[in-house]
Amino acid sequence: MGQLFGTDGVRGLANRDVTAELALDLAVAAAHVLGTRGEFEGHRPRAVVGRDSRASGEFLTAAIAAGLASAGVDVHNVGVLPTPAVAYLTATTGVDIGVVLSASHNPMPDNGIKFLARGGHKLDDDLEAQIEARIGEDWQRPTGGAVGRIRVDTGGAGDAYVQHLVASIGTPLTGLRIAVDCANGAASEVGPAALREAGADVVVINASPDGRNINEKCGSTHPEQLQAFVVASGADLGVAFDGDADRCLAVDSSGTLVDGDQIMGVLAVALRDAGELAQDTLVATVMSNLGLKLAMESVGIRVLDTAVGDRYVLEAMRAGGYTLGGEQSGHIIMSKHATTGDGVLTALHLASRVAATGTPLHELAALVGRLPQTLVNVPGVDKNRTHDEALLDAVAAAEVRLGRTGRVLLRPSGTEPLVRVMVEAATQDEADDVAAGLADVVRERLAL
Repeated sequence: MGQLFGTDGVRGLANRDVTAELALDLAVAAAHVLGTRGEFEGHRPRAVVGRDSRASGEFLTAAIAAGLASAGVDVHNVGVLPTPAVAYLTATTGVDIGVVLSASHNPMPDNGIKFLARGGHKLDDDLEAQIEARIGEDWQRPTGGAVGRIRVDTGGAGDAYVQHLVASIGTPLTGLRIAVDCANGAASEVGPAALREAGADVVVINASPDGRNINEKCGSTHPEQLQAFVVASGADLGVAFDGDADRCLAVDSSGTLVDGDQIMGVLAVALRDAGELAQDTLVATVMSNLGLKLAMESVGIRVLDTAVGDRYVLEAMRAGGYTLGGEQSGHIIMSKHATTGDGVLTALHLASRVAATGTPLHELAALVGRLPQTLVNVPGVDKNRTHDEALLDAVAAAEVRLGRTGRVLLRPSGTEPLVRVMVEAATQDEADDVAAGLADVVRERLAL
């Protein structure tokens, strides 16, 4: 994979790392690569382009649209919509490529470019590498009627997405008051609209994007404001999205946070009861709390672990045909209805479970008990030597000590010269003690 594309497209500081010139060049290169592969054969190519509410998304969207159109691709600019909405439109409107301009939960100054293949899935690594390799190459530009046209959506795309979401739930939300924190982001209109369409009484905060306030002390990365608002408004529950609404965290009626592990547990049981949890399996990353796995085992549901990152969750789901997976961060994938994590979809299904069972969210979430956890970052070590024999022996001894009510996870940082030591145990004191001991071994054995 090339240097531009990371695990979730191209991302960086807007107008320094992610520039209009780069966006235009990437769009042209993407059209060339897909055209060379025969993706456009026999028809005039089409694309869907959407963005979150960042100010930089305005000029980056214009650049992407210009690049695609200059390469002969007709562009449907759907404006500000969640990443999963663009994925849905890419999958259902027969277009050849989707593009999202968003840096998700990152601060406002950042932005990113993500390409989606026909069907609404992220491009494979090899395609991204090919796109990067073809940036700036000489090419024969289409002229006359062969150039692409750009059409700006007038609201129909958002309406179609909302109707799709609402149609996915079995029980309406009538009688529920739901507080929503839209992070001043891409779901500021469609998030509340979908919940209202499903029958809920909706009260909203942080749904006034001005191009600068996305994710600013709000949304799923800063749920404190929602926690207070749920209590003050007398809501039955609250939901918080991130900037591009591919994540959702929840809050129960007392203002207590319900994290992604707990949401996955509630949804897994709901899908299992409906006969829709494929192979009675939930896909989660190794960073999910052990309490999730123990809770799922207690109700006959298997948890399949993957590496950290939603792309690995999705890969495992597609390979095994599984229908539910996600991360503790609230990035949850329901593959029957979406090709990526979808915060609004998650919110609807969580609320629908509350409505269907007549059980308050805090009782449903109580199934997943969170084991005490300690995370120690050990800097200044050789992160490439975590296979050291003495270190592995120390980890094995710690695992024997913890038994079934604890675990150890050693992870080299992807960006820094440090190793992360994570320990879960039956008590916080035990987690702290084991983590401190292993951190000392890491410092000793992996010293630079």
